[in-house]
Amino acid sequence: MFDLEGFVRPAVIAACAEELRPRMATESFTHQRWHNVYFRPEVPGLAADHPALHPVKTVHHTLCADQLGNSALKPIYEWPALARFLATVLRLPELHTMEDPLASINVITYRAGETLNWHFDRSQFTTTLLIQAPEAGGEFQYRSDLRSENDPNYDGVVRVLRGEDPAVRTRGVTPGTLNVFKGRNTLHRVTPPVGPRERLIAIFSYYERSGVRFSAEERLGFYGRAD
Repeated sequence: MFDLEGFVRPAVIAACAEELRPRMATESFTHQRWHNVYFRPEVPGLAADHPALHPVKTVHHTLCADQLGNSALKPIYEWPALARFLATVLRLPELHTMEDPLASINVITYRAGETLNWHFDRSQFTTTLLIQAPEAGGEFQYRSDLRSENDPNYDGVVRVLRGEDPAVRTRGVTPGTLNVFKGRNTLHRVTPPVGPRERLIAIFSYYERSGVRFSAEERLGFYGRAD
């Protein structure tokens, strides 16, 4: 994981927040679900009541790429130099923007008491840009390298869920910071914001192959609509 503080200048990121807040209030899709850290209904070898499968609740609100208008987020995401830079630091041959009209860029907000709860990512890496920070809370918590391809470390998962792992770290970032994070084996969450100011963050989706799109079923699950 690494941060690029000041990747977007304060005046530009503040303008993005100002533009997006009204749209978020009236046009966003509310995503609310109970899930386990694997986002799977069952895990082979684990009993349904195993504490590593303890359900947690996630609530957030999403604007899709086709709802962003002329936001400065679009040219940032589509800037070829950014994709080349990410590919270089991640040691990948190349990266491409997503061709999905909904999923390529998502802006997500967390309001007071809402959270992206503990989970492992299914993607190889995640690229985010913080647009607005709350007064308090809304911090990124993670437990690095909790599992591996050969060791699922279910006991370690349980310790994190119970708040018993001293290796959990908390990280706060400032608006305009670009973050690149590998979360496939690192358990992580966003803590609930405190106060009336929401946490606004953009998610940029890049893939090693071109032409990637979500299926209609995936769009319905994430955004409540297929197009």
